Amino acid sequence: MGRAVTVATCALNQWALDFEGNLERIFRSIDIAKSRGARYRLGPELEICGYGCSDHYYESDTLLHSFQVLEKLLESPATQDIICDVGMPILHRNVRYNCRVIFLNKKILLIRPKISLANGGNYRELRWFTPWSKARQVEEYFLPRIIQEVTGQETVPFGDAVLATKDTCVGAEICEELWAPNSPHIEMGLDGVEIFTNSSGSHHVLRKAHARVDLVNSATAKNGGIYILANQKGCDGDRLYYDGCAMISMNGETVAQGSQFSLDDVEVLVATLDLEDVRSYRAEISSRNLAASKVNPYPRVKVNFALSCPDDVAVPTCMPIQWRHHSPEEEISLGPACWLWDYLRRSKQAGFLLPLSGGIDSSATACIVYSMCHQVCLAVKNGNADVLADARRIVNDETYIPEDPRELCKRVFTTCYMASENSSQDTCNRAKLLAEQIGSYHINLNIDGAVKAVVGIFSVVTGRTPRFSVYGGSSRESLALQNVQARIRMVLAYLFAQLTLWARGMPGGLLVLGSANVDESLRGYLTKYDCSSADINPIGGISKTDLKNFIQYCIENFQLTALRSIMSAPPTAELEPLVDGQVAQTDEADMGMTYAELSVYGKLRKISKAGPYSMFCKLINMWKEICTPREVASKVKHFFRMYSVNRHKMTTLTPSYHAENYSPDDNRFDLRPFLYNTSWSWQFRCIDKQVNAL
Repeated sequence: MGRAVTVATCALNQWALDFEGNLERIFRSIDIAKSRGARYRLGPELEICGYGCSDHYYESDTLLHSFQVLEKLLESPATQDIICDVGMPILHRNVRYNCRVIFLNKKILLIRPKISLANGGNYRELRWFTPWSKARQVEEYFLPRIIQEVTGQETVPFGDAVLATKDTCVGAEICEELWAPNSPHIEMGLDGVEIFTNSSGSHHVLRKAHARVDLVNSATAKNGGIYILANQKGCDGDRLYYDGCAMISMNGETVAQGSQFSLDDVEVLVATLDLEDVRSYRAEISSRNLAASKVNPYPRVKVNFALSCPDDVAVPTCMPIQWRHHSPEEEISLGPACWLWDYLRRSKQAGFLLPLSGGIDSSATACIVYSMCHQVCLAVKNGNADVLADARRIVNDETYIPEDPRELCKRVFTTCYMASENSSQDTCNRAKLLAEQIGSYHINLNIDGAVKAVVGIFSVVTGRTPRFSVYGGSSRESLALQNVQARIRMVLAYLFAQLTLWARGMPGGLLVLGSANVDESLRGYLTKYDCSSADINPIGGISKTDLKNFIQYCIENFQLTALRSIMSAPPTAELEPLVDGQVAQTDEADMGMTYAELSVYGKLRKISKAGPYSMFCKLINMWKEICTPREVASKVKHFFRMYSVNRHKMTTLTPSYHAENYSPDDNRFDLRPFLYNTSWSWQFRCIDKQVNAL
């Protein structure tokens, strides 16, 4: 009959410019797809060079090496008798495009350039690529000589076309095109395309997975068809974690689901589906059929190959499944943990060092490292040889088998409580107990000697000795004394990261972890070049509210009872003198706003694109039950003053795992000035005028 088609998609942990490793992972995915009977293999976006090459796309080397990898794929016996769909950058008539190269048996069938480029948030594709604007048109692409020698082709079709095999019709989308309001799959489906492919480079954001799944399922719910989505996974060299979720959908229902978070470098999904189910589904949608009768046809590239077998009556086909979504707490536990593992193994360091203060943020960071150790042990237990090899190299033991997360934590994770005369015994005890429960190598030290030495230098030079406010000093003096403590902790963190393993007779160095959350960064409630300055920060894109929920998750799922007292304690920097041995300084009092309010401000500022006046207008309705308009005005003004005064701190913010769409990350995501007129005179006058009117 020729109606049951077997297709494969995958999630690959590619790494920018790692051409050798990327090629090996592509080959592994093709081998797995073929071994499971697939006749079409789809890979992630730009998988040959890695999605995150950024300005390296400008370099001719990136194009050259991509073609060299393509040459290896074309000439290999491993790619015979299966249609392979791979992603790479291509220069056509001196214009650079983000392309799919689809080939079969040493012949390139079609080069399909991306039509809608991702250019919002973290994406900057228009910086490096040009969208293909010639709808339903193809041109001749002249192949480089190294490819001509393998394929025997001088030119191949380049443009917006579809593949017509002996049994069906296949059309390609690339990542952003699924999210666009005029997605190509709409017109392609009306023109008889039955299988849609989508190669993505889609990164993780908390609570985003359902949106991607809904889009894929809705793509075929109205129009019928089979939709195959491949995605990048892992950390390919920057702040983003690509979260897999490869999937296959038919007629609006998911039939195969890949994992969102895992340490497997290669994950392949294979599904066998009945084309007659697509045809019968479409047959009764009269509105679709009326539109299809008037559609402009796509150029078809004829392929003398079938995705099905002639005698397939008894071949079992896949049935719909229910997609399982992770809770936000599970996402925090798994996503940053996988990102940390990729960073650790690819940076070839020996572990992490974390200044552990006994507060929620540093404790949440410690829990993420502990979760990483859990994931490593689980992957090794499930037979992942790559993870085992990486773990042995990191701990410098060729016979080591990680079985206990606490024991692995002891080898790769150092925590350090840096006490001062302003630290309470409570936070010291909380840090020590948590370190014992997760198994980290824990250090207690006191920074008072270093603080006094630094302040002493200032006193010798100026003849003046600054004092805290409680001892009669000015706010300037008090803030400077707090900042000295914070910055000395950063210096000591790096010293111990470099030399702790040396002192223990072990090789290697440690990566320093930061633990400032997204809300503190937005408000600027941190000392520039304090312990928020680190190598990487797994919680820098996560809100305080979500971190509290994550701590509760860890209490319940990891049985970390030490977290209970951490949860109940008020957040404090412990930089001002104690009063009767107790902490007098709290974060929310210092900031002049609550963490809950900060999350609201952050979402309105970034996601809703609200300036001071628009934010005021929205909040007088949102908070009408709890605040008067004048109180709302006061809160909004205070936030914008503090945000603008401290915006310069974002220019040196530690690279953080991107998890929230209101992140203030100045590197790529949230581009703003860092020198503001902090009086906001015009904007605040508009607010005052509205307050008086109300």
